[in-house]
Amino acid sequence: MSLTQERKQEIMSEHQRHATDTGSADLQVAMLTDRVNQLTVHLKTNKSDHASRRGLLLMISKRKRLLAYIKREDQSRYEALIAKLGIRG
Repeated sequence: MSLTQERKQEIMSEHQRHATDTGSADLQVAMLTDRVNQLTVHLKTNKSDHASRRGLLLMISKRKRLLAYIKREDQSRYEALIAKLGIRG
């Protein structure tokens, strides 16, 4: 259920802010979004998996806090990131 190394590298190459970026808020949000999408698919087929549901809620909360930080720091970067990731309906 976790991200494979290849998938992490894809996400990193798409969302890095500079060549050596491995943990910026933008990158963390992108990684969490990918994990949230995977877990959502899993929970559609496994409705009784409450432990994973709790993990999903924790990930969504962390992503929400990171997005709030990005929005406080740079509004245009925030808007570009949510558009690129397709979140915030």
